[in-house]
Amino acid sequence: MTDRQIDALRMELPAYARSLGIVIERLDQGAPVLAMPFDSHVEGRPTVLHGGATSGLLENAGYAALRAELHRHGRQVRMKPIGITVQFLTAAKCQTTFAVGHVNRLGRRNANIEVSAWQDDPERPVATAVMNILMVEEQG
Repeated sequence: MTDRQIDALRMELPAYARSLGIVIERLDQGAPVLAMPFDSHVEGRPTVLHGGATSGLLENAGYAALRAELHRHGRQVRMKPIGITVQFLTAAKCQTTFAVGHVNRLGRRNANIEVSAWQDDPERPVATAVMNILMVEEQG
């Protein structure tokens, strides 16, 4: 993936992601790694990341992974979630949280993505998600 394509992915982050402070930090085997710094607007109970912010990070990482994969295949699609399941594994503390998605299946109309969020160690996730996305090819 070129720097230009990474910049395009950054531009595709929705306003919700930007409001949470989410950025694309780097690529990991072609998948964008998103980072969300801890700040008072993403705090739940004192010193703990809010579950909604964690879910937002996971969802955006899943969509970013899917967009990257679609870019590699030269596809332009509209996406609609069929189902998103989030599992909270441990409380995320007051530090930057990272997330990356991996596309397990990319079909003509459906995609399945697994997403993991962590803080210190990618091998010790704080939350995971499974996303099933419906895709419709854009005309033009």
